[in-house]
Amino acid sequence: MSKPRDDQENQEFIYGKHAVLEALSGESSINKFYLQNGLNKQRITDILNMVKKRHIVISEVPKTKLDELTSNGNHQGVAVSVPPVAYQTLNDCFALAEERGEEPFFLILDGIEDPHNLGSIIRTADAVGVHGIIIPKRRAVGLTNVVAKTSTGAIEHVPVVRVTNLSQTMDQLKEKGLWIFATAMDGEDMRDWNSQGPIALIIGNEGQGVSENLLKNADGTVTIPMVGHVQSLNASVATAVLAYEVARHRIPK
Repeated sequence: MSKPRDDQENQEFIYGKHAVLEALSGESSINKFYLQNGLNKQRITDILNMVKKRHIVISEVPKTKLDELTSNGNHQGVAVSVPPVAYQTLNDCFALAEERGEEPFFLILDGIEDPHNLGSIIRTADAVGVHGIIIPKRRAVGLTNVVAKTSTGAIEHVPVVRVTNLSQTMDQLKEKGLWIFATAMDGEDMRDWNSQGPIALIIGNEGQGVSENLLKNADGTVTIPMVGHVQSLNASVATAVLAYEVARHRIPK
């Protein structure tokens, strides 16, 4: 998350009523709850009850302070400070799939730079039952406060793994039996794509797409058929379309 101008630099902030309630309802460690002075407390009774239940310190501050902590985000008068987000491991992702009794379904994000895209992808991943999202340590956005806000709480439910080398991680996934597909303009038509079984889907950078070395290491490529004048989609939208194609075989009717 982005570095806030606060007394403690090793803090991250989740803000907005829905995102804060989701954070409080999960198992995340919460440092402090920030409440805007004069806010109608009857409208956030569920949040205040959760804060009291978890014995979290409440700090009532002016709106200007919340604006500062959240970089002028739409905080709706509430925010919580949390320790930096803990990334999880591939083993955690496989364990989640096993716990659900499902074949593994992962997303590999190759250099996504926009935190809003990452947040939206995490939200989609939660909706379709993705067991883990894999991102690189370099030249890509990490788990920031904007990502957390955009995910509207989904960041609490989808493991995110940060790795040094995506290509080597792909090899590990293949050893575990996953089929890996990358998005590409000249790939197989999504409507003909066999997306069943243990699978990982690579989504490329907003401008450059999937890097050449990952394309070479993938088992196949897939594309979304389009008839419009602009033959490309936002990274998070493309992820949603393809992820739901995978989920179509998994979500019970």
